[in-house]
Amino acid sequence: MQIDENFSLNQFISEDTEFIPLMSSEDEKQMNEENTPDELPILPLKNTVLFPGVVIPITAGRDKSVQLIQEANRGNKIIGVVAQTDENVENPEAKDLHRTGTVARIIRLFKMPDGNITVIIQGKKRFEVEEITSVDPYLKARVRVVEDKDINQGNHKFRALINSIRDVATEIVKESPNIPSEAAFALKNIESNNFLVNFISSNLNLDVKEKQALLEESNLSKRAKDVLRYLTQEMQMLEVKNQIQSKVKTEFDQQQREYFLQQQMKTIQEELGGNTNEKEIEDMRARAKKKKWPKDVANLFEKEILKLQRINPQVPDHSIQRNYLEFMLDLPWESYSKDRFDLSRAEKILNRDHFGLEDVKDRILEHLAVLKLKGDLKAPILCLVGPPGVGKTSLGKSVAEAVGRKYARMSLGGMRDEAEIRGHRKTYIGAMPGRLLQLIKKAGTSNPVLVLDEIDKLTRDSHGDPSSAMLEVLDPEQNNSFYDNYLEMGYDLSKVLFIATANSLSTIQPALRDRMEIIEVTGYTVEEKVEIAKRHLLPNQLKEHGLVPNQLKVSKPVMTKIIEQYTRESGVRGLNKVMAKLVRKIARKIANGEEVEEVLNWETAKAYLGVQRHAPEEYENHDTPGVVAGLAWTPVGGDILYIESIISPGTGKLSITGNLGDVMKESATIARAYLRAKAMDYGIPKEAFTKWDVHIHVPEGATPKDGPSAGITMLTALASTYTQRLVKSSIAMTGEMTLRGKVLPVGGIKEKILAAKRSGVKEIILCEANRKDIEEIKEEYRKGLKFFYVKRMSEVLDAALSAQKVKDPVNFSG
Repeated sequence: MQIDENFSLNQFISEDTEFIPLMSSEDEKQMNEENTPDELPILPLKNTVLFPGVVIPITAGRDKSVQLIQEANRGNKIIGVVAQTDENVENPEAKDLHRTGTVARIIRLFKMPDGNITVIIQGKKRFEVEEITSVDPYLKARVRVVEDKDINQGNHKFRALINSIRDVATEIVKESPNIPSEAAFALKNIESNNFLVNFISSNLNLDVKEKQALLEESNLSKRAKDVLRYLTQEMQMLEVKNQIQSKVKTEFDQQQREYFLQQQMKTIQEELGGNTNEKEIEDMRARAKKKKWPKDVANLFEKEILKLQRINPQVPDHSIQRNYLEFMLDLPWESYSKDRFDLSRAEKILNRDHFGLEDVKDRILEHLAVLKLKGDLKAPILCLVGPPGVGKTSLGKSVAEAVGRKYARMSLGGMRDEAEIRGHRKTYIGAMPGRLLQLIKKAGTSNPVLVLDEIDKLTRDSHGDPSSAMLEVLDPEQNNSFYDNYLEMGYDLSKVLFIATANSLSTIQPALRDRMEIIEVTGYTVEEKVEIAKRHLLPNQLKEHGLVPNQLKVSKPVMTKIIEQYTRESGVRGLNKVMAKLVRKIARKIANGEEVEEVLNWETAKAYLGVQRHAPEEYENHDTPGVVAGLAWTPVGGDILYIESIISPGTGKLSITGNLGDVMKESATIARAYLRAKAMDYGIPKEAFTKWDVHIHVPEGATPKDGPSAGITMLTALASTYTQRLVKSSIAMTGEMTLRGKVLPVGGIKEKILAAKRSGVKEIILCEANRKDIEEIKEEYRKGLKFFYVKRMSEVLDAALSAQKVKDPVNFSG
């Protein structure tokens, strides 16, 4: 009877297998409580020792052993396993066996092709042979179960001993090339200390005598110490062996490198001036056979490589043709990365990297959901439009990670040559493919996430219009065969997930805008910026400057003041620079050995950041007529814009100042014309328009201003001046007006509402058609604001002007 070293347990272990090779504490307890028969059939083992709990395969070839196993397998499957004192004895008797053995249970039985029987057994308990009761047809003996001596396994010394055994054994698994890495997993998951010692004892590289000595040791602590001693010896031997192998390998690698270089030099010298063209062509054909590409591409490649064979290697056309064929081989063609359809994981990644941007995240998750259900779907072409610094570009990387695709980015800002998109014809010297296909080649797959950055900043000149070339790229009906001038054939871009970014839609030509799915990415509120700074910006800056998170903490009130007084933007790019400045100040103090307060207070923050750059926006109440607060949209978010008007004796002239554009000037002219037509309705004497001049001014004249949003504000300012009625306090407005007095909707509502709330405005007047925009804004941003939805200018004036006139009003008729 011997252990089968070529036998693999994995061949026969399946879901239906009755045993688990790793034993838990509960399993050990149950095993110890099992009853053991007083008399057992004894199976002698030639070259191994079975330990309790351990599972091993045994091959039986002796007639007695075969009969014993077959009868036991038909019965209770319980046998006694004892190691022979001399493995050369073919028919062992009682004197040829050790006194201590292991109770075993037969797990599985297999008949091998050579006629032998292989049996998988699991050790249960140790026993001592008291008396041999029978020798025919096989050995039987009366046995006594041997229990382990009780020791305190909770003792810290014993725990340290067990941990040392586990660590050394794990290190041996890592260092030894012959032991599978799964063994480390097995060691880690063994709960029972007894089984851990037995498991390692069974697998130690020891002879039968030494293993038998371990089996006979009833004191677990002593047995563990012996196992640790053997493990340490094995580790030392392994280290010496690895050092020798490493040294030999290093010497061999150096010799191999020198030989290789010598052979290269020899070949170069022999072939200098010779023709290696055929070798290159053979290599290209070999690569082409492994490529996954359409049949028409394969036919074109074969045609072009035959052309290369006919070209003299010395002429320039040869290198052009070779570069073309290499580019064809480098393109991924029908190679696609596999999408990950784990929606919860994708959502976690998107939320981890970006705060807000809910519309974009929802659209990506919707696309993944449809792909998961349908299996195939044309990739969406998204265009993220919003102010700078809100995370449009960086979102592409997160999307790529979320869907499990490669990431590529193409900057379109300032591009004005169509060949940058479509490439040059390969007949030109220095011809190159378009940047799109170059990025596809670099990504290595035909379905990457491709960010088209700053698509609104494409320009044009005499070399063509790149935005027109992008029409084919971004058309789902055409981009499945995008034509590149260099490649001279169609390439499928329909699986590419395009994400374009822009700051404004006004400069994107309508046909191109129509091909994209526009998603508005609005600016962040102060509350959102506080969260972004605490979750992302500050931790990132601390990491970049070599600090740990607990070395600088900023409370929400202090962070809010920093945002309001040191930044003025819709995004967080400027805020990131402010955080970097704070962290640099802290880093310098720490480097100098100075004490730094853990939680930053406002006074310290001001000392670090210097004089505040922006005064907090506050609504100004006026006790003079003709001053009205309007709401404006700017590239860095919403703002409060005051419009002032004043009258003076004259000839009815209208003056407008404040660096205004044509649209705002026209709004002022329309407002005055409307009031003149409705003068009687509002009690305005006709002399006010003929004998008095009016001057309209919009402060901050250095800043250019334009747009229709100030129409109703202009009219309210003029109406207040002509009627000498005060404007209600804490009210602001936005909206365009017509000559007939109709109020029209405007854009940028969210930014304007946030600016109004920051400034302390309580009431807002806007067009009825803008009600839907207000309803899309989160309730927390609208809290504390009262909205007046109007359709006509008469409603605006009723809501904005108080019945109270100013002291000493102007007498227009006097």
